[in-house]
Formats: sequence, C-alpha cells, structure tokens
Amino acid sequence: MGRDRKRKLSPDDPVGQSPPEGFGVAATLSRLQSDNPSSEGSNGSHASKKRKRVDGEKVKYPDLTYADGKLQSPIRIADLQGLLLYCFADGIAPQWISMKHSGHVRKVVALMVPGLEMGMFDGTISVQRDSATRKQETQEPESNPPGATEEGPKDERTADYERWKQGLPLPDRSHRFNPRSLTRENLPEPLQPLADMFPHIWPVRAPGDNKYNKVHSPLQAILMSAPPKTKSDDSHKGARPAKVEKGFVAKRTPITAFITSREDLLENDFILHPAFFTSDDEKSSQMEARQRAGQSAEDGWVDTLVPTLESAQAPDAEIESGSVTVGRDVFSLDCEMCITEGGQSELTRISMVGWDGEVVLDELVKPARPVINYLTRYSGITPEMLEPVTTTLGDIQQRLLTLLTPRAILVGHSLNSDLTALKLVHPFIVDTSIIYPHPRGPPLKSSLKWLTQKYQNKQIQNGMAGHDSIEDARAVLELVKLKCEKGERWGTSEASNESIFRRLSRSIRPNHVPRAGEERTGAVVDWGSPERGIGAHATVSIGCRDDDAVVSGISAVINGDETNPSIPAGGVDFAWARIRDLEYLRGWCSRLPDPNNANESTTLVPPPEETTPTTTTGDGDSTDLPQPDVLADTISRTVSNISRIYDSLPPCTLFMVYSGTGDPREVGRLQSIHKKYREEFKSGKPWAELTHKWTDVEEQALKKACERAREGCGFMCIK
Repeated sequence: MGRDRKRKLSPDDPVGQSPPEGFGVAATLSRLQSDNPSSEGSNGSHASKKRKRVDGEKVKYPDLTYADGKLQSPIRIADLQGLLLYCFADGIAPQWISMKHSGHVRKVVALMVPGLEMGMFDGTISVQRDSATRKQETQEPESNPPGATEEGPKDERTADYERWKQGLPLPDRSHRFNPRSLTRENLPEPLQPLADMFPHIWPVRAPGDNKYNKVHSPLQAILMSAPPKTKSDDSHKGARPAKVEKGFVAKRTPITAFITSREDLLENDFILHPAFFTSDDEKSSQMEARQRAGQSAEDGWVDTLVPTLESAQAPDAEIESGSVTVGRDVFSLDCEMCITEGGQSELTRISMVGWDGEVVLDELVKPARPVINYLTRYSGITPEMLEPVTTTLGDIQQRLLTLLTPRAILVGHSLNSDLTALKLVHPFIVDTSIIYPHPRGPPLKSSLKWLTQKYQNKQIQNGMAGHDSIEDARAVLELVKLKCEKGERWGTSEASNESIFRRLSRSIRPNHVPRAGEERTGAVVDWGSPERGIGAHATVSIGCRDDDAVVSGISAVINGDETNPSIPAGGVDFAWARIRDLEYLRGWCSRLPDPNNANESTTLVPPPEETTPTTTTGDGDSTDLPQPDVLADTISRTVSNISRIYDSLPPCTLFMVYSGTGDPREVGRLQSIHKKYREEFKSGKPWAELTHKWTDVEEQALKKACERAREGCGFMCIK
C-alpha cells in the first residue's frame, strides 16, 4: 500500500460481518459522521481546523487510516515497531494501515499496559463496579470457551476440514482480526475515556511458537530490531552469513564461561556426573535413579575420574596470560552410530581432536549386537569397514578415562547423543547446540552444518558417503574458538538483532523538523532500573517506583526537562514505557522490580514457582482473583494514567498502547508441571509413581494456554 493511499471506513467496517456485542454499527456511523472519516486520530469535528497550525506554523498533519478490508491475521507487536520505523527510520510502508504525511510525525510514544484484555471490551470480563455476576477468571480451562457450541467445545480446524470435504465455503472469521470501533456508549464506565483518545481497539498478537508452545518476550518484539534485508539476502541459499549489530564489541572470553550448567545439562538430557553431588545421600539417590534408568556401571556406563568440580581448577602459575583455555585440556568429540538388533543405537566410530586440531583419537568400534542398519548415508560406515574391527566399546571407554582428566573439557554438538553411545559421563561439557541457540529458542537446535555455514562461511557434510567425524569435530572446535574470541553474545539473537534505539540513532531528522540534521533519540521509562537492561542503548532511561512516576517520566522525556540534563532539549523522538499496576493486581506477575537490584527480572510471564497476589473472602478462603471493585478501580486508574500521558503529548505525536500478551498464568502453571514431570521421568521413576504426569491432555491444554497468552490488544492514534 502506498504511503498516501487513503481508504475510508464503510458501514460494514471494521468487524466484517455482524459486529460483536459492545461494538454497534449505528454508534460507529454516528461517530464517523461527526469525525473526520479518514483519520484514526480524529477526536471531533473541530479538530481538523485546529490542526492546520502547530506552534503557529502550518503543517501537513499526519493521518492514520485503517485499510478498508478484512485482515487475514491479527497485527503483531513487530508491526507496531514497523510503523515506528516507517515514520522515523528506514522502514517500509505498512500494509495493514495507511499513514499520510508520515514524515511529519514529530514524536512516537509506545506504552505497554500488561493486564488489559480484549475481553474487557466485549463483555467477556466484567469490569463494572456493581457487577454481581462477574465471570470468574480462574486458571482452570473454561467449560464453554469462545468458539464452542452449545454441544461443547469444537475444534475450528476440524470443523473447517469437514466443511472443506463437503465442498462447503469456510466461515468468515476475519472479524476477529480487524479493529473494532470504540464508543463511550458501548464501553464499561472505567474504560470509557479510551474512546475519547482512540477510535479503535486492535487485536495485537504477541510473538511465540504454537508448535512448541512458547510465548516470546513482548519487550524484545518492539525494542529489538532485525537488520534490514538486502537483495543479496534473497539470492543467498542456505544459512546467511551472520550479521552483527552496529557497535558490537568482541570480548575475549575463557572457555570455562561456556561450560554447561547443571540445569542446562538436565534440560538437554545429559546425565549428571557424581561430582555435582556433595553429600552421600545425594550421590546414593542419583545412583539409584541411574540404576532404574539402566545407566549404572552394571549396564556398562562409566564416570570419568573427577572427584569434585573444584579439582578442575588449574593453579594460577600454570595459566598463561590471556589464555582462553585457562590451563584446561580441551577435546572436541564426534561419534558415528549404527542401528543394531532391538532398534538400539550403538557406536561405530569415535573421533577426538585437541585444541590445536590434531587428531587425538580416531577408532572404528565393533558393536556388541548384530548390525541391522549401518546408516551409511549419515555415518559413512560400511559392513566392509567394520568386518576386521575388534575394538569394543569397553576398550574405548578405558582410553577415554586416561584422556579425560579433571582438567579436561569435552566439546561437541548435541553431545548428549555421543555420550549416550559411549555410555560415558563427564561434568565439563561445552555444547555448540547450546552456546549457539536456535533463533526460535529451545527445544529447537541448529544443525552443525548450518552453524558452520553461517558463522564460519564453510561447507561441511557435503559428501555422498556420509559425515566425516574428524571434519565435524574440527568444525565444532572452530565454533567454540570463535565464541571465545567474540564473547558470550556472539551467535545469539541478541547479537544478530540490534536495539531499536541504535537503529533510530542512525536516522536523521528531515529538514522541516526543528534541530534538523541531528540523530534520532530515544528513551525508556519503566519500573526498576531500565538503564541496566532494556534501556541500556537508549539516550535516556528513567527508573520508576510506581505508575504515577512513569506518567511523569514520559512527559519529561518527550517534552524535555531542564532539571534533568540527560534529557535532550525539546525531548526525545521516541519513548517506550510500561505501567504495571493492573498487571500486578491481576496476578500476571508476582512481584514488581526493585530499582536497587541490578539483577531484577523484568520478564512479563511470572516464574512458574511464584504465586499470584491473593485476596481473602469472608470465610477465610483465599483466591487469586481481585475483588470486582478493586479490579474496576485499578482499571479506572490505569485508563486515567493513559489519559494523562495523552494529554501531555505534543501535537503530531503517534501514540501506541499495547498490552503485550494475554493472560500468562496458565502457561506458567502448566510449564511448571511439565518441568517437574521431566525431572521425575528422567530419574527413572515408574509411571505409576510419578507425582506429576504429562499426557496429551496436558499438552493440548498448554497449547491452548499459549494461544490465549498470545492474544493481546492495542490502540493507536495521532495526537
């Protein structure tokens, strides 16, 4: 859609078919007759006359116009970022909304208000103070969730498939994705002031992964920006070379910083070495669990001779200055396997190279059982190669026990599979599938071939005769060395994406804007100490103790504050802020950040172990639901704060408000159950003795909870 293309709202817009309750078409038409029909930000018939001049100067006033038509999906938080970049940087014109005179936007404010939900606007969640029949917001699955019929819940995909098989047209559900009109007459009293600022409420989808039941950070979605694509990106096949944000500084880091933690070892299916357990009771319990799982000495497993974790530390006198190995012996390992009778995976080749890349060990191994599949396509192993081999797994284990001393660090890619084939346990592991995380997060893992192509610009595993385990071991070693030279951020999304503030700082204001030729500036106003985290790259960061301070902080950074020399004269161009009273009241986070704590978490979704704020009923029973009057008062106060922010903004300001996510509590609860189930299951407990079980019922419940947690809402207008 072109920059100046304008499409007016029709009587059928924006809800598609029949509008949901609370969004009357008659009220919408009445509003459109009195307002400027093309402007998302118009708030009265006299507004257009006043807007011809700003600060005594005639201007072409920016204008947002909802694109007439039915959206096929909700807009994303990243789309809000795209609108910002279109106005202030090198972003392209959005397709979901049209902006006229975007170059005349003087300021942009993005306000995150966790706790707001679409259900508050359509009556699903009652926010009236006198509501006697308020719908309960429990964490249990709804008995009749949205979209369910009177006969019971119905899966929409199944229903669509049945209609498709019968040749029937699919139902039009586009109204779910389109913005809905806001009018005072059809909003609960605490929410009515929003209709004076914003003409529509938009469904805004949070980032996540439905396949793997993940909800990603709504903060990163708007505050971190992927580098713009180039023509060479589109023509490049395979993994694109790594892009690094401007200003990235390499930091030489010792290899010990990348040793996998105990928690990550468990999460990635490694077996813990006895050195991790300090008491006899812990060691005894762990050995019993390994016996139940068939991973004990009686089953052919061996533990490297490491008495304690502290025994790995090399004396200072033996550590060369600036050495990234810090006196440790580093070995890169790769194994090839085959399939034997019973469907077992057994070792057929082991290759190990030292820090200098020289081969330390390269042996073919005779499996204990008859081979039924040599996996030649992947392993390169053939029957002829193994025919004369007499080396057994036990022989390899004994050689490894002499090499893997307490100072040895074992590196590899998805090393848990290799160690399982070796039936070996070692405490000091560096795994490239962990230190180079998949862009979409765990449990996904990038392949070694992809990592090597992306970060080393090399091609491996191209032969038709299978993998070369020595080549793979050296490729892993080079990736680890590169990580040590570049630092912990290298190879992560944090390094490949750049801060929105850095990207804006490369943009120059147009000549007709005051202070022409200067770089764009940005600010973060948030609870706690944002300068230590999300606001590290902003021009100015303001930490607050409550929502009132956030409101005052936004006014200061946007309009300028002579008492604060860190704020540029005339204020910054872009400000991101968050108000959190509603989030905390509804139990979406269990505690607010301490501004004096540098390590304070700012994640939206609460840790599963934490509890939500409770209230007490007259019978003494506790509940995690706020009382109706308390909820209504908090919503009213939150909306009042949004109004105060709006009133403080100068003309030609793009004001965006978004919730971030939907309700995250059920996701946290189910993820906690899944974590406990995995811990018990890995310990070898029989199914009947598990205190936490995970079946398809829980899996589907988590999937639905993630979908709900990704359903946010938002508003936007031009002040």
